[in-house]
Amino acid sequence: MDVRSVEAPNYLNPDIPAQLPRKTMPLVEASAQSLKGYGLLVNDPAQCEIEITRWPAQGWRPVDPDSGDEGGVTEGVFHSEWKGDVLYGRNGAVGGHYILGYGADPQAAREGHAEPPERILMWHANYHPDGGQLFFPLSPAPFVVPLALPGDDVTPEDFVCFRFDGTKGLYIHPNIWHEGAFACAGQQRFLDRQGRVHARVSVDFPREFGVLLEAPL
Repeated sequence: MDVRSVEAPNYLNPDIPAQLPRKTMPLVEASAQSLKGYGLLVNDPAQCEIEITRWPAQGWRPVDPDSGDEGGVTEGVFHSEWKGDVLYGRNGAVGGHYILGYGADPQAAREGHAEPPERILMWHANYHPDGGQLFFPLSPAPFVVPLALPGDDVTPEDFVCFRFDGTKGLYIHPNIWHEGAFACAGQQRFLDRQGRVHARVSVDFPREFGVLLEAPL
């Protein structure tokens, strides 16, 4: 599929087809070793520097070395909240509001109950070419973050779901595929710090691959 002409995703109404097959992601405990290449396990957000990627040259003339990376960093609170079978995200750093995933088939998902989810079904991921991103829990509770290494030819098989115990945060390198931080139950708040430019490159799993990505919670 040529995705270059596709409009930006409708994050609050993704219109996902019914009864899609699921691709199970490996579930891995987050550690300094398991996150190698994806990012870093963060003990202290004050000590975590956000990488800013220099604007790429358009031809053979290079970007001046004192320019192209001056957009800086923005910061806010990222909210991850289950409402029944629907996981919502709200990113105060960039003003985003999203459906991050589901705990049941999207066509059957209900919001009006308080049963804890048993799984996450993810429909979308993105990466930021302009900079890295920090998620640090503001209260200790387990959460998961699916990640994949850089490359626009990414496939569902490339994703790994990392589980965090809630005592440490995650720093994601630029160009790493991700979505938000997914609360394992209820609602959770995270300190979010990322590049202010906030360029976003997306993959839509139902439309490009005909699947949803799944991991147990």
